[in-house]
This record gives sequence, C-alpha cells and structure tokens, in this order.
Amino acid sequence: MQKKIKPIPLTEFKLRYNLLQAPLETNPDIKETLRQAAVLIALVQEQGELHVLLTRRPTHLRTHPGQVSFPGGKVERGDASLIETALREAAEEIALYPGNVEVIGQYPAMKTFTGFEITPVIGLVKESFTPQLDPGEVDELFTVPLSYLLQAENRQKQIYQRHGIYHPVYFIRYRQHLIWGATAAMINRLCSHLII
Repeated sequence: MQKKIKPIPLTEFKLRYNLLQAPLETNPDIKETLRQAAVLIALVQEQGELHVLLTRRPTHLRTHPGQVSFPGGKVERGDASLIETALREAAEEIALYPGNVEVIGQYPAMKTFTGFEITPVIGLVKESFTPQLDPGEVDELFTVPLSYLLQAENRQKQIYQRHGIYHPVYFIRYRQHLIWGATAAMINRLCSHLII
C-alpha cells in the first residue's frame, strides 16, 4: 500500500516549482502546421489545500467535445504573448481575470494529434472568485486536490500506436470525471516536476 501524499502548502509549492527541473517528454513527430494555443493551469486554495482548476467542454464543440480541459484556447492576433492568451481565455471562459492570477511559469509547448501546439501556463489564483461560465465554451467547472494528483497510482499511462509509432496517453479518474490526453499529460508533467 502506497503512503498518502500530504497536501503541499503554497509556499512549498512555489519553492519546489522554482527549484526543480521540469521533466520533458518527447512530443509526437507531427509534420503539419499546428495552431498555437495556450491554457492556464490554475491552482486555487480550498480549505488550506491547493487544488487544480479544470473545466468540462460542451458536447456541441467541434474540437474536444465533452472533454475535461484547462481554461484556454487559440492564440489571437491581439495577444502579446502565450501568457496573455491563457489569461484572456480564462477570463472569457470562467471569469477568472488576469489581475487575480499570479503567473509563476510555463512549460514547453505540447503537440497534439488534433492540430494544436499548446503551451501550459502555471498560475496561482490570488483570491476566491465567482465563476461565470461561458455556456458556449464550458459546461462545468470543478477542482481536483493537488495531493490526489500527486499520488502516482491516480495517474495512469497507456501506450497507443498511431501510424506505426507508439505514444504514451495519460488517464486520470476523479469522481465522475475522466481526464485524459493532453490535459492529463500536462497534469502528469506538473506532478513529476513537484515530486522530490
């Protein structure tokens, strides 16, 4: 039986994040031109414990319908940076405004088979906020305790073959939610980064 991981206090999270080298996984070898996107991996404090904020996309969307994701989306012409893209999208999708987010870093972009190159931006929510979901983008908003995600047995990896090449695909089950694909891979990278 694996020992349960204790919640990481906010100050320790920042220290670990800044001191440790982020692990890198190879991206799929995708030759086509990819659309640039950015997502916000937002961490909120709930009852003294850090939680990761996630959304579930509506089933009517053309890309990734019904999937669990982070707030985020495609880079728009007016965005000055990928960080600005992630923050703008979080404001539009769930009313988490840029002034309420302390950005602490970002990870290298992750390529997807669905035609995107997604940059994860990591941010801490400074104060509690009242979410307002854009029904065209978000069906549900929920959080998962970081301590749950840090437990290795809660993050599963399976190897799948695509066009003769094997790729890892991550899966995380939390209550009624199945988190998988790029979102689960980003969570896995964050957790691998934080575990000493």
